[in-house]
Parts: sequence; C-alpha cells; structure tokens
Amino acid sequence: MGTSGVMDIVSVPEAIEWQATHAEKAGAPGTAQVVRSLLALQESQAATARRIFNWQGLSLRDAMPLRIAGGIHNLLLTGEEPRLADVYAGRMTAQDDVDALVRDIVETHDARLMPWLDGPPQTNEAGRSASFAAGLLWLADGRTTGQFEFLEIGASAGINTMMGRYRYDLGGVHAGPQGSPMQIAPEWRGNPPPNAEFTFVAARGSDIAPVDLTDENEAMRLKSYVWPEATGRMARIDAAIALARDEAPELERMDAADWVERELAREPQAGVTRVLAHSIMWQYLPDAAQRRIETAAEAAGAAAPAESPFAHLSLETNRETFAHELRVRYWPGGEEEVHLANAHPHGAWVEWLGG
Repeated sequence: MGTSGVMDIVSVPEAIEWQATHAEKAGAPGTAQVVRSLLALQESQAATARRIFNWQGLSLRDAMPLRIAGGIHNLLLTGEEPRLADVYAGRMTAQDDVDALVRDIVETHDARLMPWLDGPPQTNEAGRSASFAAGLLWLADGRTTGQFEFLEIGASAGINTMMGRYRYDLGGVHAGPQGSPMQIAPEWRGNPPPNAEFTFVAARGSDIAPVDLTDENEAMRLKSYVWPEATGRMARIDAAIALARDEAPELERMDAADWVERELAREPQAGVTRVLAHSIMWQYLPDAAQRRIETAAEAAGAAAPAESPFAHLSLETNRETFAHELRVRYWPGGEEEVHLANAHPHGAWVEWLGG
C-alpha cells in the first residue's frame, strides 16, 4: 500500500492496528498496547467507544487513535488513573489485561474522554530541532547564506520555532548558545553534518490551534500527547516552557496554506535565506492544502534571487517505510529534493545521509 493509500484508511480497526504497529516500531510498547486495546471497545456502549467506531472520514489521517490515546494518558498524568502506570512501565504486558483495563477506564471516564476526539494531537517535540539544525548547517555550508528567516507551519506550541535558542551537539558538531537550558544531543549515526554556522534573523510559526506553553492546562494537554516511553521528552517540554516564559515564540493562529501564501508573498530580505519548515504534520493537512503550499513554495523558489535564497525543509513520515525523513529543496541552484537524514520521531537519534 502506498503512502496516500495508508493515509486514506477509512477502516477504524485497520487504522488502530496501523497506529499500534507504528508505536511499537518507534519504541513505545506500552502506548502500542493502549492503542491496540481500542479494538476491544467495539462492543462497548460508552459514547466514546461508539464515536470511535462510527468515525466519519479518514481515521488515520485524522490521527483518531492518537487523539484518544492522549486522553487516556492524561488520566495518568492528572492522577485520576494510576492503574495505567503498570502498562506504560511494562509491568502489565498481557494484551487481554490491557484490553480489560482500557475498556473499564473508557467506560468510567466516558464524558471526560469524549472531547479528546474533537481535534488532532499536538505532538510538539524539541528533539526534532536536531534534524532542522543539521539541515540548516548543510544549507549554510556554501549553498545559501548562514542567516535564516525561519517559517514553521504546524508549529503547535512553537517549541521548534524557538530552535535558535537551543544548544546542539550533532555528532560532535556544536551550534546554538552554550548557556541554553535546552541541550539537544541525539545519538548520531553516520558522518556529522557540516561544521558551519547559522543565525536567525527572524523565527515565526503558525498553527490552526496553537498551544500557549505558559498556560498550565495547555501545557498539560501537550504533555498528554507525549508517549511515556520517550524518556527525556517531559524534561524538554519543561525547558521549553521556561524559555517561552522568558520570551514567547511568535505564533499566529491561521490555516497553514493561507499563512504560507501570505508569508512567501512578502519581499525577501537581501542576505537572508528564507526557510519554510515543518515536522510530523504534513499527514494532517488536506490534499488541497498540501497542493497550495507546494505551489507557493515552488513559486517562491523560482523567484528567489541569489542574494535571497529560499529553502523548503521537512521532517515527515514515509508511510511505506515508517522512516522519518529529513528532506530539503533550495533555490536557486539546487531545485532537486535532497534526502539528508532519517531520524527518530522524537529526536532520540539522527542518521545522517547528506555527506
């Protein structure tokens, strides 16, 4: 099944099983069991269960299984369902036991869980900035200017929009301010990226439903979408919260395609490379929005003068291989897309391919 075929899954059981398998491959066995246990809700009369199995639309593109998984994790984080700790910690491993537990939790907290199905998950993760930083180093290595205007779509809470404030160790290549409370040092596989330098002239983001990191309830909701097995992610969110309280990221509530068209229509600044970036969000966009963004990026690239380059940098899931691929196109002079790296979805490791 091709990429578009996977995303076009309508069957709810098929979407649940695909998402559970994906969590397993990403090193989150407890989350995989919780997601797979949704299959045991088919006979439940809970309103949440009925809504899951009467889902209207593309259940995988809508990330329906991850919506409810976030709500279930929230019950653990808020102390309402401590029983879930055994699942995520690997102390409850029999799928039948997890099925029974999740069914009881859904039926007990039916009204509490139902609103989690209303919107897609917010999966902001600072670890993904390692891939972006490596891509910017590659661009700064004689291909474009080392000064960037960073434009992020699907920015959620703006955690990656703030990437210019983080310190990176990328296979021994260092970048970013040394004193940053956010230290990003993934396991590095392959050669290091170029030992270049980059700076940010500006960094802005947009999201259809941005999260305010300084709001305690919104921050807790963001944490709920974190897979518990991904060690270190909570600490990175706390570091991002501290940075946002010092200076909030520049975020705008706006449709991604509308925002890209508006931003790329602005006059570029001489000596600055404009970068359109996004991570693990493309799958949630309607086909029409994807086409509009691609068209706007192509037009901006075609019009980019040598003194004001343009680049499109993405870290997105290859739905056939499950790999999260860092890819870039830049103009003028390098219009072909380059596959720079593969990365763990939460930034635990980066496999550099870009030379």
